[in-house]
Amino acid sequence: MNAIIELFGYDFFLKAFIAAVLASISCGIIGSYIVSRRIVFISGGITHASFGGIGLAFFLGFNPILGAVIFAVFSALGIQFFTKVAEIREDSSIAIWWSLGMALGIIFVFLTPGYTPNLMSYLFGNILTVTISELWWMFALSVVIIAFFSLFFNKILYIAFDEEFAKTAGLPVNLFNYLTMSLIALTVVLNIRVVGIILILSLLTIPQAMANLFTSDFKKLLILSSVFAFIGTVSGLFISYFLDIPSGAAIIFTLVIMFAVLRLTKAIFK
Repeated sequence: MNAIIELFGYDFFLKAFIAAVLASISCGIIGSYIVSRRIVFISGGITHASFGGIGLAFFLGFNPILGAVIFAVFSALGIQFFTKVAEIREDSSIAIWWSLGMALGIIFVFLTPGYTPNLMSYLFGNILTVTISELWWMFALSVVIIAFFSLFFNKILYIAFDEEFAKTAGLPVNLFNYLTMSLIALTVVLNIRVVGIILILSLLTIPQAMANLFTSDFKKLLILSSVFAFIGTVSGLFISYFLDIPSGAAIIFTLVIMFAVLRLTKAIFK
């Protein structure tokens, strides 16, 4: 216990813990929306498309996270536009943006002069390297998400479960779709440091799968998902530190084990 308490005396570990809390809030809420609307693979497309922004940032010499934000938001809006306006099939639209982002990322990284950039922390995450500025951005995102879902909860609920009914009721469905897609993009990118591009999809879905074992109420789902995300992220953080293994993989592995235990327990005592 003393060893755990002493860890909080280290600046890098304290920042990692705060990042875990903030990631749990944003991924718990946004992930619940993604799962409820069954648009998990849209978030996967946005995630991989953001790699193009990281490659561009390395090539032009500015912050990779900023580049990822630009590409992620642009691809999120692009997927929505292609699907709703250009009438391209949603899976095709996702594939186009997914492939484009990854291709551009690889090209820009290859063209970057000098040494080859180390992309491991962006691809697989390293929560121990989170900076103060990234924490502020994660905090701002969490505040915006909480405010957005608190103010427009009923409207979001209608759109998530019955978009056609929401349109007939006169709700600005397209506006809300663009806003939520932008929040999904920001959530994906600003949590890249926690588990990385490759594994972020798991952080957006596994806690929600655990929460679904106990409730189907959307409001309770938001809260429970954030709680499970927090437990899994913090536990994975401690495991990665003491076993000296990659933090992103440790967090996702912990979440998967948690889900398996809860699912098995529920099946036994059903």
